[in-house]
Amino acid sequence: MFGTRVVIADTDAAFCRSLKEAFRHADYLVVGEATDARGALQIIFQAEPQVVVLDPYIPGSEGIELTGIIDDHRVAPVVAVVSQVRREIEDFARLPGVYGILLKPLQPATVQPVIESALANFDRAMKMEKELRDLRQELENRKVVEMAKGLLMERKKVTEKEAYKYLQKVSMDRCIPLVKVARNVILHYRQGRD
Repeated sequence: MFGTRVVIADTDAAFCRSLKEAFRHADYLVVGEATDARGALQIIFQAEPQVVVLDPYIPGSEGIELTGIIDDHRVAPVVAVVSQVRREIEDFARLPGVYGILLKPLQPATVQPVIESALANFDRAMKMEKELRDLRQELENRKVVEMAKGLLMERKKVTEKEAYKYLQKVSMDRCIPLVKVARNVILHYRQGRD
């Protein structure tokens, strides 16, 4: 994608030069570079890149899960840089937040597909995460409304349909969400009022 903002975190100067050249050809914009974990995190949180390309073993990463920190903040997808001689490629692919792998030595033709795939998968994961949050909230709201209906049925001796219609009417009359009305009903009855 034209103008994709990238941060590179690696100590291999020759690799970084090759990577920047590949990014230039793909119309990506390098917005920061780092050679240690602390510097990488500072640049990542300041520059707000769309992709982070990093060596998970960058100096200063001992004892911290760098990709996990980036993933916790949902900053950007991480593309891990791995030497082809390493046997842990599968382990890198399983790190939190890693959405792609670039192998050393760099093969420029692989850069754009790996980056685009990482971006697409990250976008898909963020959408699914939002849908899950929305569904959880919807379920929680329904539980609150059901609890309020139950209290109204018990205290006012009305049917479920009548209790629901009461909640709807108050919601419409006061122009407030149904779940807020339900919470107020629950609070009212929990405080011992009738």
